[in-house]
Parts: sequence; C-alpha cells; structure tokens
Amino acid sequence: MPPIDPAELTAELVKCASVTPADAGALDVLADALSQAGFAVTWADRGGIRNLFARWGEKGHARTFGFNGHTDVVPVGNESAWTHPPFSADVVDGVMYGRGTTDMKSGVAAFVAAAIDFVRDTPPEGAIIIAITGDEEGDAEHGTTALLDHMDKHGEAMTVCLVGEPTCPETMGEMIKIGRRGSMTAWIEVTGKQGHSAYPHRALNPLPAMVRLMDRLASYPLDEGTDHFDPSTLAVVTVDTSNPATNVIPASCSACVNIRFNDIHSGDSLSQWLHDNVGQVIEEFGVKIDMRIKVSGEAFLTPPGDLSTLVSTAVEAETGIKPLLSTTGGTSDARFVKNHCPVVEFGLVGQSMHQVDEHVRVEHIHQLKAIYGRILRDYFA
Repeated sequence: MPPIDPAELTAELVKCASVTPADAGALDVLADALSQAGFAVTWADRGGIRNLFARWGEKGHARTFGFNGHTDVVPVGNESAWTHPPFSADVVDGVMYGRGTTDMKSGVAAFVAAAIDFVRDTPPEGAIIIAITGDEEGDAEHGTTALLDHMDKHGEAMTVCLVGEPTCPETMGEMIKIGRRGSMTAWIEVTGKQGHSAYPHRALNPLPAMVRLMDRLASYPLDEGTDHFDPSTLAVVTVDTSNPATNVIPASCSACVNIRFNDIHSGDSLSQWLHDNVGQVIEEFGVKIDMRIKVSGEAFLTPPGDLSTLVSTAVEAETGIKPLLSTTGGTSDARFVKNHCPVVEFGLVGQSMHQVDEHVRVEHIHQLKAIYGRILRDYFA
C-alpha cells in the first residue's frame, strides 16, 4: 500500500468540527485508518467524551512506544473574521488553513501516519500505542486521564511516550518540551459590610483588605527559577466589585489569581502559602474571606536522558537544527502521562494556534511525519 499522506489525513480531521467536547467524527477517521493497518482499536469513553486507544504488537511488551494527542479544538470565535472557513482545510500557496491545523490535528495525523507506515514497512519487535482524546482543550477530566485509567485496568502500558503538541516557537525543530510548569487558580471573595461612603465607620469595606491581599501575593517573589525552569509567577487576572455607585461601600468583592510554578513548589505548598496570607489579612482587617483553589497540574521534569536524546537526534537529522530542551509554555496532557512513564513533547511551530486563520505549512506536516518515523526506527533499532 502507498504511504499515508499526513497532509491529506490532517485535512480529513480539520473538516470535522470537533470543538471541545464534540468529536464530530474525527476519532472515527483515525480509528478506521489504524484498524486497516492492523492496530487493535478500543474505546475509553468517559463522561460523554470519546477517547481512542490503539495498539500494534504484543500487549505489555517491555519496549512499547506511545504517542499521545487530541483532536478537540477551541471555538473559532468570530467566524466572519476568518479568511478561509475554519473547517475547510483550504490550502493556499502551500499553507493549510483551519481550526486545529496547528493545535493539534497535524501532529496527530503525522504520528498516526508515521506509525502506520512503520509497522507496515518494518514490523518492530515491540509495540506501539496511540492514545488520542477529545477532551484536552476543555476541562480535561475525562480525556487522557480516562485513557490512562483504561490502560491500568486492561494491563496496557507505555514504556515511553511522546506528546505531539506544537512546541516550536518560530522555527520547525527548535524546541522539545521535557517538562511543564504547574498551574493553579485561586478564586477569592472578601466580605465586609455595605454602607454609605460618607459614614465609613458604619461599614466594613472589603476593598482595602482585597487590595492588601493582592499586593501581598503579587509582590512576593516565589523563587528565582531552577536549572530547567523559569521563575514561578503569580498573575492577578481579575478584581471585581460590581459596584456602580460612588457613594456606596460594597458588601463584597472578588478576585482571581493564576500561578504558574516550577518544581520547587507543589500545589499543596502553594495552597498553604495562599491560606497563610489570607489568614493574615483576615486578622488585620476583620473581614471574611472565602477562597476556592483548583490545581490544574503539578510541575514535572523528565530529566535529559535517553528519551530526549532519541527525539533530539531525530529532529536534528530531519531539520538540521539541534533543539533546545525547554519547560516553557502552558500545560498539556503530558502532566497526566508523566505519572505513567517518561514523556517528552515535540511538534509543530505553534505561532497561529488558537488564532483566527490558524494555519500550518503543508511541508511541515510531512517533515513532522518524517521526524516521528525516524524516532520509531531509532527506538526499535
């Protein structure tokens, strides 16, 4: 059979309007292609989310290479602002346009095509696992975590895993992610007592307490970074009183902060730090403060070693660029995979992801397939 064209497969996926959590047939496209190539395809659906699990080779083999990715995409926003329809996969001057072309249907198409061609041409002594979710851009509660639970339940395991998220800032091949910062959000509400602004002694203004708390949190240097991570950061993302009157002291106000943290910290340690600061402000101002915290993911690092060298060598061979090993950027599903096996991320240039007129160079899709194919050949050599 002829090699799988990853650009054609990308176009098929882009034409599926799989805005999270909808699937719109995207995973069926992949299931059909993998089944025809001899992969055993099963489903790990949960919570209304479709998740595809496919394996070629012996279950539980000591050398099992895994790929992880997602086919759900973010909403298109103002569709009239798009030069090309967001689910058209139009190609103009070697560039394919559409929601998900960069993040990350091209990556999924590239590793599926590489895996299929590899097992057809040179069946390896080992196994390949493909784990693809429809719940990465949303809450991510029933996506890759459901796939990992499915694997645990059925005795499936990856020895190592590559997540195909876009990782390159500007140039194809320039960056591999070997870890990610942790992410957590805190929603804070300060409650005082409403009153007339001319008689502040009869009220309890929550705003000075909130301002003091936000200043304490935002002014505190969490750390100075590590060998592999930038300094942790806290951003105040909103403060709101919903008070249109100039002569009323409001009864309450709310705020939200987001923390991106390195492996010096944990979600628990930073939660305790937040609670300590809240307690001090309560004691100082006499207000009531309620806080809700959500830890989206812990910081993690896959230390430079065999896996990062395997991927780096393949990238350099196909692009001529020696990639930087990085932990920058937001979170990804690698934060779940790292509890299962060593994991790194490598994929396309991510400049247009989540933007109007999201796009990818067709040549980069083929180049990415070539990189993934080389990784498989080298791993099983």
